[in-house]
Formats: sequence, C-alpha cells, structure tokens
Amino acid sequence: MPVSVKSIQEELAVFGVDFEDNEVPDKLVELCSLNRLSEEQIVNEWMAFSATRNLEKLTVVNLNLLEHEVLIKKNIKRVKKDKHCGNRDFNSIQELYPFFFKCILNDKSCIEVETEEENLLDSYSTPAKGSQKRNLSTPENPQSKRISSINRSPHLLFSPSSFSPSATPSQKYSSRGNRGEVVTSYGEVQGTSWSGGSGTNTLVELVTPQMESLNKPYKYMFQKLTDVRDVISSKIEELGDALKNHFHIEEFTSVSFPAQETVTVLGQIACDSNGKLNSKSVILEGDREHSSGMYVPVDLSDLKEYSLFPGEVVVMEGTNSTGRKFVATKIYEGVPFQFYQPAKQLEEYHPQMVLTACGPFTTSDTITYDALKDLVDVINRDRPDVCILLGPFLDAKHEQIETLQLTGTFEEVFKSCLKMTIEGTRQSGSHLVFIPSVRDVHHDPIYPQPPFSCYEPTKEDKQRVHFVADPCTISVNGVAIGFTSTDLLFHMGAEEISSGTAGGPDRFSRILRQILSQRSYYPLYPPNEEINIDFEAMYNFAMMPVTPDVFIIPSELRFFIKDISGCICINPGRLTKGMVGGTYARFVVKRENSEPRKPPCISAQVVKI
Repeated sequence: MPVSVKSIQEELAVFGVDFEDNEVPDKLVELCSLNRLSEEQIVNEWMAFSATRNLEKLTVVNLNLLEHEVLIKKNIKRVKKDKHCGNRDFNSIQELYPFFFKCILNDKSCIEVETEEENLLDSYSTPAKGSQKRNLSTPENPQSKRISSINRSPHLLFSPSSFSPSATPSQKYSSRGNRGEVVTSYGEVQGTSWSGGSGTNTLVELVTPQMESLNKPYKYMFQKLTDVRDVISSKIEELGDALKNHFHIEEFTSVSFPAQETVTVLGQIACDSNGKLNSKSVILEGDREHSSGMYVPVDLSDLKEYSLFPGEVVVMEGTNSTGRKFVATKIYEGVPFQFYQPAKQLEEYHPQMVLTACGPFTTSDTITYDALKDLVDVINRDRPDVCILLGPFLDAKHEQIETLQLTGTFEEVFKSCLKMTIEGTRQSGSHLVFIPSVRDVHHDPIYPQPPFSCYEPTKEDKQRVHFVADPCTISVNGVAIGFTSTDLLFHMGAEEISSGTAGGPDRFSRILRQILSQRSYYPLYPPNEEINIDFEAMYNFAMMPVTPDVFIIPSELRFFIKDISGCICINPGRLTKGMVGGTYARFVVKRENSEPRKPPCISAQVVKI
C-alpha cells in the first residue's frame, strides 16, 4: 500500500509530535519507501530514536541521523538474511536499488552488501567482456524521482566520498563507541540547553583594530639577528615595567654587578647549553638598559619552590657576591593584562553557545573526512551561534599526504573541504571561524600565520564566515575569546622545570598561568624546532591585547577545562586521535557588567565526536 503524508501526520498526532519544516513529511515518506516501513512503523522508529538521543525536534537533519544510525543498519541485516531465503524476481531486486545506492553514498559497511547484489544482478544476464558496472539510470529507463531527491539531500551533499581524495573509509573510526559522551564539564551544566540560537543575535569581531591585526600574507625569512635581539629586548623591558609597577620595585640592578646585599634584577630565563633546561643550567639574560644584555648563572637552591621555562621574563631578588653567579632568594613572575572591556556596550547581551574543534579532521589511515562530516551533523543538530574550527585541515604529518597519495593539488582538496563545510552548515546559520595551523600543508608554515586567503565565500555566506590569523583574539557579543592552533602546552611542558610545587597547582595550571602572565600566545624562547617564528611579526601580532575571557588552547595532551584566575582555559583535544575519534568542546558565554567580575563562561563541556 502506498504511504501518504496524511497518514503519517495522524500517527504523529497520537504522540503529540509536530514539525516546523515542510520537508519533514516528504522525508518520512521517502524513508518509508526506501526501508519498506508503514506509517506506524516509521513513527515508532522516530519515537524510540528521539527518546534515546534526547532529540526534541522532528527535523530533516534528525531524520538523516535516524536513517544513518538505525535504518540502514537494520536493512543490512535484512538483506544479508534474505540472500539465504531463495531466489528473487527482477521486480524485488529493482526495489532494492535506492537502498543500495544510498548505502554506497552514506554507509561504509554497505560496500560488502553492494558487491553481493551486483553479483546477484549479473546472474540474470550474460555480461559482455569488458563491461562496466550497471548504471542506475539510462535514457530508456531514467533515474527515479526518489533517487534524485536523495542526491539533492544536504546531508548527502556533504558525503566524504563526494570530495575526499581517498576512497577508503576508516573502519575503526566508523565502529567506535561512546559517541556523544561528555568526558569533562565545567560550571552550571544542569539545566543548560546545548541548543544555540543559529547566530541570529551574534556579533563576531576582532578585539584589536583591523590595521593592528594580521589580515593578509607577509614576507618572511628576511629577519636579521639584530632584529630578533631588538624584539626580545623590547619584550623584557615592557614586562619589566609591568612587574616594577605591580610589585612596587624601586629599581633594577645589573645581573653582573657584584653585591653582598640583596639586589633586584630583571631578565629572561635561558639555558647555558643546547640541551634541556634543568636546575643546574639556568642562566638569567639581563635587559639592555640595566645589564647591557649580559647574563649570569643562577643558583636556585635557596628557593622553596619555583616553576621556570626558557624565555620567561622574571624579576629576581638575591645576592651576587662575585658577579659570576646569582643566588636567587625570591622570584617575581609576570602579571596578566586586564580583562577585555568592549568599546561599545550592547543594550542586551544574549547567551551565546560556542562550539570549537581542532584538527586533524581525518583519521591517520584515510583522508575521507568522516570526522568532519560527523561534526557538521552536530552543528546542524545543535545550531551553535559560533563554531571555531582550528587546523590542521590538511595535515602535513598525514602519511598519505607525505607520500602524495592525492587526486589533486593540496589547495584543491582544501578548497573542497572548506566548500563542503560552509555549504553543509548553511542551514544551521552558525558563524564559522577558521584558524590555520603550521601543519596545514597548503598554507604558509610561519608563526604567526596569516588567515586563509585561497577561498572566497559566496555572498550568501560572507557575513557568517570569518578567516582569522593564528593566533587571534575575537569578541563574541562582548566576550573575548583567544586561541592558537599551535600545541603550546606540549612545547612548554617539555621545557618547564619546577620544584617544591607539591600540593600546588597541577602542571597544566602552572603552564597556563605562565602563558597568561607573559602576555604572549607563544612565550617560549628559543621556540620548538617544529615551529618557524618571524619575531618581528610575532611582536606585532602574537602578543595578547587583553587577557581573554575564554582561552582555547588545543593540544595532543589530555583535554581539560580550567579556571585560571578568572580566565576559562579549554583544551578541546583533537577531533581524531590516530585511527579513532577524538573530542570537541562546547560552551555557553554571556557578558555581565557586574562588580566584582564574574567569568562570562557559564558552562562548558568536552564531548566525544
């Protein structure tokens, strides 16, 4: 019996379910036809699925999830069972065409079933030599409208096979468990609605003026050692002035000045060799004004506790009886900037849901972008106001990229990835913020990195798509969000030394506090060997203009959400970890003009993809 829209609406009315999208009834009829379900059966499937997944709205996107996660798998089992139940006639085989066509596009586990049915079809005819696979559409037998509607579905428009250079999906990723599991939380999670407002009341803008932000490519590899010295000296002097004013220090003494009494010196932590910093190899490089750039070894044995890393600007108290070794008795570390105060106050600050994810967006054994496709499904389902996507999008460390196993240039693959992400999330209305990575093989491998410039969004998407530099600080309805795609936590964690910190802050918290107090998105010097820094551009574009309200700092290290002196620091993890799925983060922010200041991040979670 044919399925009617009216009958489906009557079945939905029994459960009090309504829908706003006019395409929902047609989609339900399509699912009934493709999966041999009655009106009552398809409604029962939806009620069971929506209850287990906590889906409140009946939308086309949610029906696509039902189809992908439930109906296709049930059909696979049915087809495998039917192949042992005797011969079919030609008409029964024709009925399976739409199902197999959809399996090829959507579900990797259907490849085996597709091959079985092709062999079954071949048994009804005599194949010619060198014949190609049987087409679903010919001039005499045109493609059905039902299959045409499948091709036009926005969900299938983003099928990884439609643009991925690698045709082999990751079986390990597709068979993962614990999808959507919340692995850590912060704030008022109970009662929080993780459904955004589709960016309708959202203003995304740069914290720094346009002329002071990195917004286009620049020439690099032309810096001189004298220029690097000038940048480092300027950083020491600026932070030294801030420390002097904050701790009310009268004056600084040269690091090489012999003194029996206690003196105060200013300088930058460094190592006396090319090896890793340790307690016996610490030296203090003085500033130009007071120490003429001279350095002195530092004895840390009299300090009860300390935490230091190369490149950290500090003020030390101690003695230097011979002028050749400074015995430190006290360390003054940096102080953070003030928090962001927007120049113009909005009449009403609406809560904003922000989703953030960091690449790689492909598993290590394929380049099918399955994880990115699943993330687009999440965006369309939850409709966050802002999505912050950090690279790498085309990872230079991927084996298939290193061996050039691609069907096109790096830039072509990246453009296809961007196009499908932007068009695939168009119905959500979310603002998209794209941040490059030094691991993006198609982009300039320099830090700070200019924004992506190889893709121009359409007029329809231009207002909601933002390409920004790495690092960058943006304002979302008056809330400052800072981020960098560089794995700074891993780089600093390998260089930091500490002692006497038992019972104090954990290692992550110490490093985060040091980053904020140094007022830089990359305070480590010399930098990690994986990163190329243009120091002049770094001084202009990679210093923190303010202390961000939310600091997104992705890393290979374990995910976390931490409150560091009022700044909410989030490591969302990587969207993929090797051949398996990783995590992303979501949080809700709302600016409050209150005294004393409250962190605008109301709640946050890290979720498995």
